[in-house]
Amino acid sequence: MSILQICERDPEAVSLETSVADAIRCMLKARVGAVVVVDSERVVAGIFTERDVLKRLALSGRNPDATPVREMMTTPVELATEETGEAEALAVMLERHYRHLPVVDPKGRLLGMLALRHVLEARIDDLVQRLEAAQNQNRVIPQSGDRAIR
Repeated sequence: MSILQICERDPEAVSLETSVADAIRCMLKARVGAVVVVDSERVVAGIFTERDVLKRLALSGRNPDATPVREMMTTPVELATEETGEAEALAVMLERHYRHLPVVDPKGRLLGMLALRHVLEARIDDLVQRLEAAQNQNRVIPQSGDRAIR
């Protein structure tokens, strides 16, 4: 399965010149933990996350309304492509402690945002389907005269 099938296909994105305050407002409005920072061609330039707010902004003394997000974003950013497998993406996210992974086309343009929760939800859905299939295969239909076990 392509990670495009499980990721957010219309992720929150801001320009390099967006203020940190506006990027945070965007995250709060969309109820997400990260926004992708893109250039005018929608090529991914970085990512701005809740961790960036804590690590780079919170105690810096900088004015979030006057600070461009390009000065506080994480860059370079780890990227996934349409060819990146679900297991590979999960391994990268767990190994590097990422909760978000932008998905890009061959030119680096934003296609989607994969969140750790998307991968976990897909894995849980798969496990539930497998369990239900196994339960259906093991179900025995009682014949007349058989006693039901309670």
